[in-house]
Formats: sequence, C-alpha cells, structure tokens
Amino acid sequence: MTTDLPIPDAVNLTPFQALMIPVALVGAVFLSLGAQFQSRGVQRVEARLGRQSKGLSVRHVLGLLGSGWWVLGTLMLGLAVVLQLISITNAPLIVVQPLGAVALVITTWFSSRSSGVPLGQQARRAVWTCIIGVGIFVGIAAVVGRESAITHQQLVTILVVLAVVLVAVLLSFRFAAKRASAMYYIVGAGVLYGFVATLAKVVLNRFLHGTFDWLTAIAIVGVVVAAALGGYFVQNAYSSGSADLVIAGLTVIDPIVAVGIGVIVLGEAAGAPWIAVVGFLVAAVIAIAGVFLLAKHHPETRR
Repeated sequence: MTTDLPIPDAVNLTPFQALMIPVALVGAVFLSLGAQFQSRGVQRVEARLGRQSKGLSVRHVLGLLGSGWWVLGTLMLGLAVVLQLISITNAPLIVVQPLGAVALVITTWFSSRSSGVPLGQQARRAVWTCIIGVGIFVGIAAVVGRESAITHQQLVTILVVLAVVLVAVLLSFRFAAKRASAMYYIVGAGVLYGFVATLAKVVLNRFLHGTFDWLTAIAIVGVVVAAALGGYFVQNAYSSGSADLVIAGLTVIDPIVAVGIGVIVLGEAAGAPWIAVVGFLVAAVIAIAGVFLLAKHHPETRR
C-alpha cells in the first residue's frame, strides 16, 4: 500500500540569488577588517585625547577623522556596506543578512593574534555558540525565504517603528550614557543597523521598480539618521569593548532585527511551517546567548 506524502518545497533561491551568498561572505571579510582598524583608531585617539565618561566628544570625533587607522577601517566598512547592499537587493534579506556572522570568527582570530592575548575555552565556546545559532538561522531561511514586492503600507509600518526606536534610543542615551557599558552601545547599534539594512533594501527595491516618491525620500532620510546614530554608538562601543565583542553583537543583533522586520512586515517567510518559526526563535536565542557569553568571558572584559 502506498501513501501520498506531502513533498517539501525545494529551496526558493534562484541560482543568481544563491550567488549573493559568496558576495555577502566577502562583505563579511571587509566588515571584520574594517572593525579591527576602526577599533585601533578609536583606542589611539583616546590615548592621545583622553577617555570620555559620557560618549565620544566632538573633539574625539574630529580626531578620528585624522586617524589613518580609523579612515582605513571606514573605507573597508564602506566596501562591506556596498557588498551587503548588492546581496540584500538581489536575495531575500533573511538569507544573506545573517552571513555577516562570519566576520566574528575572522575578527576574533585577528584580535587574539594582534593583542597576543589568547582566547580561553569559554570565550571560544561563546564564539561558536554565536556561529551555530546564526548558521541554523541561515539554513532555515534558505529553505523558507522568499521575495515579494514591498508595498506602500509595509514601508509606512517600517518608518513608524523606526521613529519609535529612534526616540527610545535617544531617551535611553540621555539618561544612561554616563553608566553605559559596551553592551548598551552594541545593542543600540545593532537595532539601528537592522533598520538601516531593511530600509536600504526597501529604497533600492523601489528604485529598481521605478516607484520613487516622497515616502521613499523619507526612507532615505531614515537610513541616513539611523546609520549616523548607529555609527556613533559603534565608536563608543569600541571605546569600552573589544572589536570582536562589537562584531559579535552587530552580526547577531543586526540580522535578527532585520530578519524580524523581513518576516513580520515584509512577509519573507510567508507560508513557512510552524516548525520553521520555532527554529528561527531557537536559533536567535542561541546566537544572542553567545554574544552575552562572549561579553562575560572575553579576555579584555576580565582585565
């Protein structure tokens, strides 16, 4: 006796979309190197100008512009952003955005070698916890992720949520800056960059489909504001934490926020079975747990 069983859908990526995976991975390499050089630039500027208790001052920011290491890191991060935009424009956000976690492995190795401080077993376990969580996330996304045209209402929803997030971030900074830890800045930057990635995809999508309008212009402003504030938070995170801790937070929190928007607002996982949704949640918890473990056990944290 034969029984007709439902055959699961094949992976939804086209060959061209699959090509965006190596593009995103190369972007992750530039992200790692850029983070290392920017971190070194921030540390050298603080060694020269002194450390601020309430975030980097205007004097420090101007000092960064004259730091060769920081400028080189910024150029590399610029290349990483270009490659990221290419990948998220041509493939589902939930597939390529989390691949930036590869930068964590590169950054951790580079940081350990350059500082001469070996990672302990717990720190290495934390890094692999992040990677495993993100890897599960990407694997599920590659199967259930799908592209669809972004509607007017979806863009309005993203902009409204971003406005609320910006107000919340600014208020929290107003009252918590003096006591802020590296994790505060990392979480803030990760959330903001998640919106940057999503809005950038929306703007590029509307450009490609010839639907540029006043709402798209507002989205561009949103990208600039969120990217500028996120960048400021990242520089403060370098000031109070290691480069690999910053990368760990950004490559986990950023894609979780972006993917959350992609799934909830843009419908990139529409029709996914409940087991995939559970898998997303479990993978996110694993990845975030890895970030907090790294914050706790990283050698520079324990000094």
